[in-house]
Amino acid sequence: MSSNISIIIPTLNEAKYLERTLRNLTSLNPPAKEIVVVDGGSSDRTIKIARSMGIRTLISPQKGRSIQMNLGAKIATGNIVCFIHADTLVPDDLANIIENTLADSTIAGGGFISLMMGQERTRWGISFHNYLKTYYAPLIFRPHLFLRGFRVLFGDQVIFCRRKDFWDCGGFDLKLPIMEDADLCLRLFNYGKIYLVDRIVQSSDRRVAKWGFFKANFIYLCIGFLWGIGVSGTYLKRFYDDIR
Repeated sequence: MSSNISIIIPTLNEAKYLERTLRNLTSLNPPAKEIVVVDGGSSDRTIKIARSMGIRTLISPQKGRSIQMNLGAKIATGNIVCFIHADTLVPDDLANIIENTLADSTIAGGGFISLMMGQERTRWGISFHNYLKTYYAPLIFRPHLFLRGFRVLFGDQVIFCRRKDFWDCGGFDLKLPIMEDADLCLRLFNYGKIYLVDRIVQSSDRRVAKWGFFKANFIYLCIGFLWGIGVSGTYLKRFYDDIR
């Protein structure tokens, strides 16, 4: 019996990782109600890979994670929406974890502990920092909300919530090219706590491999701090290159 979860994956030239991710997602037990890939105009084999595996694939008229994820959520039929990056692997009991978490009516949304990994190494240091950031970012910038259960989650943490709450709070902000995930958490908090599940998902270390440990941490810290004090995500995107 399938779950009531719609998994939405925004893609743009993700042929290197997508097949592995889709194989992981099609082996969930129980399975998701549906998996939807929303592509932003890939020039590689991304779309071909998704369709060859029988995955419903939409072509977005515009690229941009917020635009693509909202498009996927519009056609989703599950009561719960779950947003997964194309380079992320999840536990095979993902559906049970999500449904059990949202069975608590005081929780509006959640995500997982992200472990950043590559072919040659696991990025323990930066993964630990990202874990801490879920707590210290809201504690520093929104302490009054932190004490009531607000946490800041990012896309590689596999964010999930009830579909109704997602649309009631406005979905992802289409104007944001970056930090759309943290912004969603802030608005979802009007409907309940944002919860960090004590389970691990694995994401690619490609950005850290390209930038290096110190540059990556510096950029992450600067972007997080500037967003916390109100700097526009549109401005911050100039410091966050697309890396495939």
